[in-house]
Amino acid sequence: MAKGETLYDTLRTFEALGIDVGIIRHSDDHYIDGLREKHGFHIINAGAGKFEHPSQSLLDLFTIKEEFGSLENLTITICGDVANSRVAKSNINALNKFKNNKIYLCGPSELMPATNDLLENCEISDLDDALPKTDVAMFLRVQHERHHLFELDTTQYNEQFGLNPKRKDLLKKSAIIMHPGPFNRDVEISSSLVEDVQSRIFKQKENGVYTRMAILEWLLV
Repeated sequence: MAKGETLYDTLRTFEALGIDVGIIRHSDDHYIDGLREKHGFHIINAGAGKFEHPSQSLLDLFTIKEEFGSLENLTITICGDVANSRVAKSNINALNKFKNNKIYLCGPSELMPATNDLLENCEISDLDDALPKTDVAMFLRVQHERHHLFELDTTQYNEQFGLNPKRKDLLKKSAIIMHPGPFNRDVEISSSLVEDVQSRIFKQKENGVYTRMAILEWLLV
């Protein structure tokens, strides 16, 4: 957007220029929902508040499918700020559409969703109990901007809730490590494991290019 221009002005400019696709990221959970019937172009949700992040979920699913050949019969552990993570919510909802997936949610108790909000395939678990059963271990960014609300000590976070060499030994050899990024080295994941043979973090990043190209092509062709 141009300096001083509101999002509303930008959307009107899109229409005036005959633009076919608008990519919108907004802090409000449901702002994009209100645009669907108002504008004559496709809207791609590039992240909505704490609610959803569908393109990130698609690239994550693509990465998992590449690895296992299927999106069914998998055990996925998601660790971190699940309550505030749009990535976690989109992945939980997406993985729930496939058969026999089990999702363990781990992290500080303050950052877990309410038990009555959990889908059938989800369970809040201790990280060390979940990892030996896990096919996909996904760690979420520690959001420093929220820490003061929960008195979260990030200096101790890796020992308690992060992936480190000791905890990595709990994983099956066939398991993969994921992180939607950006990541905090030695907080959610030890630096030595970012490019570990089981890590698919940079593969996710690469697949993000292909996935978003596919979304644009699907809408424009």
